Amino acid sequence: MDNFRLILLLSLGAVLFLIYQAWVQDYGRAPQAPVAASTPPASSDADGSDTFSTAADRPGVPADAPSAPSVPSPAADSPGVAGAVADAASIIEVETDVVRAQISSRGGTIQSLWLKDYPAVADRPDDPLQLLKPAPPNMFIVQSGLLGAADAGLPTHTADFTAENTEYRLADDQDSLVVELTWRNALGLEVVKRYRFERGNYVIHAEQEIINGTGAPIALRNYDQLQRTPLDDPNESSFIHTYTGAVYYGPEVKYKKETFKEIEKEPLDVTITGGWIAMIQHYFVAAWIPGADEPQTFYTKVVGGDRYIIGQYSDATTIAPGATHTFETRLFAGPKLQETLEEVAPGLELAVDYGWLTIIAKPIFWLLNLIHSLVGNWGWAIIILTILIKAAFYKLSEASYKSMANMRKLAPRLKALKDRYGDDKERLNQAMMEMYKTEKINPLGGCLPILVQIPVFIALYWVLLESVELRHAPFILWLDNLTEPDPWFVLPLIMGVSMFIQQKLNPPPPDPMQEKIFMALPFVFTVFFAFFPSGLVLYWTVNQLLSIAQQWYITRQIEQAEAAKHKA
Repeated sequence: MDNFRLILLLSLGAVLFLIYQAWVQDYGRAPQAPVAASTPPASSDADGSDTFSTAADRPGVPADAPSAPSVPSPAADSPGVAGAVADAASIIEVETDVVRAQISSRGGTIQSLWLKDYPAVADRPDDPLQLLKPAPPNMFIVQSGLLGAADAGLPTHTADFTAENTEYRLADDQDSLVVELTWRNALGLEVVKRYRFERGNYVIHAEQEIINGTGAPIALRNYDQLQRTPLDDPNESSFIHTYTGAVYYGPEVKYKKETFKEIEKEPLDVTITGGWIAMIQHYFVAAWIPGADEPQTFYTKVVGGDRYIIGQYSDATTIAPGATHTFETRLFAGPKLQETLEEVAPGLELAVDYGWLTIIAKPIFWLLNLIHSLVGNWGWAIIILTILIKAAFYKLSEASYKSMANMRKLAPRLKALKDRYGDDKERLNQAMMEMYKTEKINPLGGCLPILVQIPVFIALYWVLLESVELRHAPFILWLDNLTEPDPWFVLPLIMGVSMFIQQKLNPPPPDPMQEKIFMALPFVFTVFFAFFPSGLVLYWTVNQLLSIAQQWYITRQIEQAEAAKHKA
């Protein structure tokens, strides 16, 4: 039974290490070995002539367009639609109160986007984080386009559009602004791509309006996609890794990840109604959100070996001569603010990746956020949350400390048994169990309450790691960023000292080797916690100090009661 406490503490250390190992294994950077983009084979018509089986196989369609099924021309005598003449791409600057963006006239691609309220690093508050970027490293762009028959010549994300202005700024008296880009050809087909930006909002409303002035029906699909390279963040801790990659959601499939390795191995191809697709990284997300009642086929693709795509394309739509049709979607590009994400789309708040303990982590964040709204400081909110969690587990902890105090009282007798029976483990265990039975002590009573609290600790770890609300949050004095390790290692040292003191309050193990291992654990955990976010170390340190106070009080009560009993 004495070995159980050793196993328990070593298990806690193993859990902490496995957290790190799991992040590296699941969410570390994918290898950037060259991967050839797969090209589906051409199919043959009944008359023996070759046709292209997918949109990406057709001439004029870029390799990074979706491999959607070909849309046949609705009329055999429909004239071919020549594409617009390519011009040099121009950049359209857009600025609102929360974002600054650059849209390329080449395909209407949103190639750059800065989040004005979120600095890239804490010590440069005027340098906003760039979420979207047109070139490696950290290339991340938003694309959309149209696909149709082989001779339709519809504008993909490489077609050249024109805009009336090259600069759009949200005025103080405006709540929204609209950026329009137009593509047209000589046969009368016109496509208008619109982006509507709103004040205080990270949602961009996107439209593709098709005006068919060709005199013949046109069948086509709309597609939207996100393309990026693996994240290379020089500010990221080498000890802690978070997930960067593709995710998608649907009412039936719920939240699914598509890692870069999985995209390389097997492309995604699933049709979902009422879902969304996204690329996520630590604290931030870009997501395409179609209409709730519009079926979309979600797909993934690898281009050039290090560019990964997740996208969606619609069912085929036929537009009659002289008719107009508009495809509407929404793009969210911004921080993973949980309350905001819940309002944007069902399930989008799951982009805040709390792992398998989400069911515990979400209530913890809700309570932490509520406390912060009252005290206005995330550090004090963590301390108050720790006190509340300690109060919730008070009875469990009380039972644990009483058991430990009773075990401490038996320590001399247990050592005497050890000396008496030596290496005879069987007789020693029998004698120990008899003593526990006589004294009515449960040797597991001090360990089980700790096991119950481990999931709460892991859930809080993910809350502090994933919640953008805490990003760069200051506390007091030198602790100016609770999501980074303590720069002066003060908190880890306090935690290590408190762990050493708490061990002195526990009954010493009868085995000298175990005692040496226990003595080493505070030093091991001090080094381990030196790399953890200071907010998490703050929680653990405060929890440890409260535990010491509670354990000392209970132990003192039991010792006083024992002394009074002997006097009587």
